[in-house]
Amino acid sequence: MPIRRTQLPIDLRALQAFVAVCNLGSMTAAAKQLGVSQSAVSQAVAALEREQGASLFDRDSRPPRPNVAGRTLLELAGPLLDHAQRVATSFSDTTDGAQLPVRLGCVDSFAATVGAELIRGLSGSARQIALWSGLTPGLTRQLHEREIDLAVCTETIVTDTRIGEKPLFSEAFVAVVARRHLEDQPDLDWRRLADELPLIRYTAHSVIGQQVERFARHLGIESPRRYEFDATDPLLSLVAARLGFAISTPLCLWQARHYLPEIAVLPLPSGKLGRRGFYLLHREGEWDEFARELIALTRRVLDHTIRPALTKALPRLPGDAIRRPSP
Repeated sequence: MPIRRTQLPIDLRALQAFVAVCNLGSMTAAAKQLGVSQSAVSQAVAALEREQGASLFDRDSRPPRPNVAGRTLLELAGPLLDHAQRVATSFSDTTDGAQLPVRLGCVDSFAATVGAELIRGLSGSARQIALWSGLTPGLTRQLHEREIDLAVCTETIVTDTRIGEKPLFSEAFVAVVARRHLEDQPDLDWRRLADELPLIRYTAHSVIGQQVERFARHLGIESPRRYEFDATDPLLSLVAARLGFAISTPLCLWQARHYLPEIAVLPLPSGKLGRRGFYLLHREGEWDEFARELIALTRRVLDHTIRPALTKALPRLPGDAIRRPSP
């Protein structure tokens, strides 16, 4: 079968120059209206004629008038240029994402604690939010592949230099024990606790599980792997039953706050391994205003809701258990 030559689409700028010449009667006037040189208009019209394979003007008339082919194109050009202008205007109005829903991915402990307050705080705005939750590696991958627009993660494993990270806050790891166990031994510290009870762990495939394991080894806690859980709820259920102790964080404890009356915390040594950080990741130049709003709301929720409630429920919680950067 013979190969059929595909018709090239019309160059809209050349078409705009052609319409201006037809309406104004000269290339000089068209060039002035379009803010370009006369030679640019002449070249655009010539290129349009070559692309369409037809002459568009009767060059024997002065000034040149569109011929039959030119009048046909002129009638078709108006709606096409009007539509192109509407597309350009609509796109310009939405390039800042003002009319698009923002896709926010958060690690589970953040989504289950701060997330609800964020949605409540943003409910008065016209912004639509789609909230994802998951693990840091998965969220980072989704951000790289543009499946989400921003991500709140507990580790920074970004390889794309266009993606920036902003610290939100950090929290200290604490030892968690049954409140009754501590009442029986009010002078108990974390060293004796680790000698008396087995460590109930988060699973090793989770980021927090890996962080806790590194910190426990750093502290010299050697406990057989007996109980491991994906979530804080079942972990605290065993702690409350005095079957062991755990190493967790304030946000995780707040996530399972119905256990707070049954547990107590003991501070652990400070240091780099003794804290985990939360970071906001997003592409520079995209969703900047929303990122600033999210950071401000997160810090407000921490300062006015979560930290005061945890301090009241867990008197032994260290004063810097939740620490955020200065504004």
